[in-house]
Amino acid sequence: MTPGLARQLAETAEMIKVSHSVFALPFALAAAALAARAEGAWSWATAGWVVACAVAARTAAMAQNRLVDARLDAANPRTAGRALPAGRVTRGFVASLVALACAAFVLACAQLNRLCLLLSPLVLAWLLAYPFAKRFTALAHLWLGAALGLAPVGAWVAVRGSFQGLGAPLALGLGVTLWTAGFDLVYACQDIDADRRLGLFSVPARLGAAGALRLARLLHAASVACFAALPAFEPGLGLLYGAGLAAAAAVLVFEHRLVRPDDLSRVDVAFFTLNGVVSLVLGAAAAADAWV
Repeated sequence: MTPGLARQLAETAEMIKVSHSVFALPFALAAAALAARAEGAWSWATAGWVVACAVAARTAAMAQNRLVDARLDAANPRTAGRALPAGRVTRGFVASLVALACAAFVLACAQLNRLCLLLSPLVLAWLLAYPFAKRFTALAHLWLGAALGLAPVGAWVAVRGSFQGLGAPLALGLGVTLWTAGFDLVYACQDIDADRRLGLFSVPARLGAAGALRLARLLHAASVACFAALPAFEPGLGLLYGAGLAAAAAVLVFEHRLVRPDDLSRVDVAFFTLNGVVSLVLGAAAAADAWV
């Protein structure tokens, strides 16, 4: 590997925030564990391909997002220093990464089952279209949420090979969708002025920080309700899952106490650290109950 290629890879890994895979991946593995319990068999090979799908899909989506938004990022003081608008990586390199990640996703889906392979182009279409959503609808936050919410549904299909018993992953997926949209609203409060100037359809740009944070609280309350409904579809979930849900709800309450309309200085903690905790705690609790 040449030094130039190594540098671009390192810059790209930082640009697309590979560590943010922690948001969706625990939910995907939890759904896989629940589906495997119903099937009576757990396959580490299947789990490995589920992880490969999740990482490849997120890589494709984030690289596409940075590629499509390069001009907007350059015009926003908060994001102008990112690798692509700053010229530390080339558009061709990022476009190649999108193509390779898409190919890896389809290949991983093919290793799971025929239904996953057939659905893979639809999933990629949804993920790759997301960066354009903010240009015409304020529902872009929910579009992003649904992109992550597909993870547990996809993992369930990966294990089952069918749509049988989709109630549990749909409850989990809707919870992830609303939770993601909520924390994306919190994060987007940093870009209110830039979004208004650039004509983007973000909720904070339309409602202001105070209105966006109120809506984020409502979305997070609704997401907790969806997560609480999961045992109705999976009666085996008990004390461990209940304790995990209570802990995750407490973290979300704390997250909203950190961020105020007149003080967004702790958005990064609220966005990444605390939401990473929510995902890990809930995902681990659901998976653990599936094993007990």
